[in-house]
Amino acid sequence: MNSTLIKKTFFIILLTSYYTTISAQSQHVLWYKQPADFFEESLVLGNGKMGATVFGGANSDKIYLNDITLWSGEPVNANMNPEAYKNIPAIREALKNENYKLAEELNKKVQGKNSESYAPLGTLEINNSDKGKAVNYHRELDISNAISKVSYEIAGIKYTREYFVSAPDQIMVIKLKADYKGALNFDINLKSLLKSNAEVRNNILIMTGSAPIHENPGYAVLPKYLDVKERGTRFTTLVQIKKTDGKITSSRESLSLKDATEAIIYVSVATSFNGFDKNPATEGLDDITLALQNMSKAFAKPFDKLKESHIADYQKFFNRVNLDLGKTTAPDLPTDERLLRYSEGKEDKNLEILYFNYGRYLLISSSRTLGVPANLQGIWNPYLNPPWSSNYTMNINLEENYWLAENTNLSEMHLPLLSFIKNLSVTGKITAKSFYGVNEGWASAHNSDIWAMTNPVGQFGKEDPSWACWPLSGAWLSTHIWEHYIFTQDKNYLKTEGYPIMKGASQFFLGWLVTDKNGNLITSPSTSPENKYITPDGFIGATMYGGTADLAMIRECFDKTIKASKILNIDANFRIKLETALAKLHPYQIGKKGNLQEWYFDWEDEEPKHRHQSQLFGLFPGDQITPLKTPDLAEASKKTLEIKGDETTGWSKGWRINLWARLWDGNRAYKMFRELLRYVDPDGKKTEKPRRGGGTYPNLFDAHPPFQIDGNFGGAAAVAEMLVQSDENEIRLLPALPDAWSEGSVSGICARGGFEIEMNWNNKKPERVIVSSKNGGKTTLIFGNKRQEIVLKKGEKLEVTF
Repeated sequence: MNSTLIKKTFFIILLTSYYTTISAQSQHVLWYKQPADFFEESLVLGNGKMGATVFGGANSDKIYLNDITLWSGEPVNANMNPEAYKNIPAIREALKNENYKLAEELNKKVQGKNSESYAPLGTLEINNSDKGKAVNYHRELDISNAISKVSYEIAGIKYTREYFVSAPDQIMVIKLKADYKGALNFDINLKSLLKSNAEVRNNILIMTGSAPIHENPGYAVLPKYLDVKERGTRFTTLVQIKKTDGKITSSRESLSLKDATEAIIYVSVATSFNGFDKNPATEGLDDITLALQNMSKAFAKPFDKLKESHIADYQKFFNRVNLDLGKTTAPDLPTDERLLRYSEGKEDKNLEILYFNYGRYLLISSSRTLGVPANLQGIWNPYLNPPWSSNYTMNINLEENYWLAENTNLSEMHLPLLSFIKNLSVTGKITAKSFYGVNEGWASAHNSDIWAMTNPVGQFGKEDPSWACWPLSGAWLSTHIWEHYIFTQDKNYLKTEGYPIMKGASQFFLGWLVTDKNGNLITSPSTSPENKYITPDGFIGATMYGGTADLAMIRECFDKTIKASKILNIDANFRIKLETALAKLHPYQIGKKGNLQEWYFDWEDEEPKHRHQSQLFGLFPGDQITPLKTPDLAEASKKTLEIKGDETTGWSKGWRINLWARLWDGNRAYKMFRELLRYVDPDGKKTEKPRRGGGTYPNLFDAHPPFQIDGNFGGAAAVAEMLVQSDENEIRLLPALPDAWSEGSVSGICARGGFEIEMNWNNKKPERVIVSSKNGGKTTLIFGNKRQEIVLKKGEKLEVTF
């Protein structure tokens, strides 16, 4: 062989090796060489109602089961503190006299009960009779088809398992297989942390039980609630085995399969929850019948049919968006090792894509039940007493869960939140009157739960106003209604559902605002979520008037309600009221440090690097502050972020990445995005040098810590925000593209106005852009200083080159 041929052959081998590495470095598969020992290593599946957390153990597999509708409690008594509003004039008077200490104490009188708690349904265990040492172990979750797999060998026999949770069939399916005849021998049992009973009837393992009826905290007093009849949400779990060979046997509480080669386990769950305003015990759904119906329908179908319809249903959402960030030289590693390597500062563009794709996967898997949005943990909660009750925290967390819904083409997944806001507007009418003395519109506060609780929390005066007393979530939530409309152009939704809710939120704030000494409109009392000020005389408190965050959210709420009324051509007189009030709102203030003030006065923060940055709401998710339209306020926002610093975690870091993206600083946004993906050890893992703090767990769950899903959603949303930004009139391409992503392509990203973008870029410049319109319309496409106006008909596409 001559030297030229040798060189060519060597080059081809090198090239093949290089591209094999690239293709093997997955954008859609999480995989591991060992089973999960901890929740933060497990792989999660869900159909938007049922959640499954799979550990994948070889000799013994454990699967946590959840149902998004299983919560403690029952319909809320919104009128729980009917005379709370009578304290408002005294609080306002104290604030007018600058007596902040008195205002703080009085504000505690405007509190109600705490939220209810999201409950764990149970644990399914599959125990192998023939135990042994597993070798060649592999565990994965493929988020391109929402299927998890486990494979391993024991004593020369290969075992495989395949798991998915189907939305079309409302069932969990587990297929077990051995490559040696009769080698499958296992038993199955169910247990729950809740009051429950498990038994086998007709070869079906049945677990029934009920959730407690009281709020969290307080599980220490659980026993006194257990015997309360006709109270609380019931649940049913059914497990059935379909075999190809072997023999099914059972004991009183477990199912067994002996001498089989292949088997399919079906898991069906249901609860009696029947809506936020229905008693789940006396007016609830028949959970046993529901679970049985879903089981019998699914059991009659072949495995391949169930799998096929599951994949088709899932992929119609997941496949809408495709992201590529150019060449990668990262090696093919298990996901936990990959994350560790990335944490050391190494390049792994496909891990960044995987994280983005995983955010979309989690939303599809946890948000498909009307009236019941994804909670603080999506739908995956193993704890009787979950962190922060795994509730709906509405001063950022619930909203951040949905930042990626519209722009990453998952509009349908937004509907559980939008329908939940409608429920809040019902209980919120009573809250507006009884807690705040406002007779028009609706109000909601800091926390909520499945029962659409809207009152300020705090256990009737026991807790800190800094987080307990905040009536502004209705303003923030109402902007999600506008977002859904402006992305989808669904005028019918805006008219019949959305606008009346937006109007109700605006009506409340018209009644809540008061005039300050300068003739401007402000809120009183006010707090800035979870932060505290220091007055010049040294008092540290939360209760004040005219907080920047309040006014930013009201500004956004009024602005979007005005726009909606113009589009629908209704409520002209009400619109004038809003326009008048909008013009009189106390304006943004820039403090002595060049920052955007959080407080009415230029006070110091008790904690300058505080995790919340609510005063920057107008920059993101709002659109009042931009580098072009309001350069002074944008610069003050930047200064605020610099003072706060980058060292924050979870949802807070997710928010800051989006804020830097809106300031068009792609490299700063990317720096923090990388920090969000810092490897963190599972909470319970004991190692010599544990990696703790904020970042990402081995299963890519967000480590706040503990796990909170909003960091995943905020981080994924930020990727889209770095690539495309839009408002009602323009679409800005690559506004915050970091140097690290100098080449790439994306398709399926949505823009306001009902547009969809497909583009590829090189040297940080778009080369080919295709814009399509869902309903027809016009917009201005912008890249740098280049602008191009486009007008499209419904369904029309246009290719643009820059």
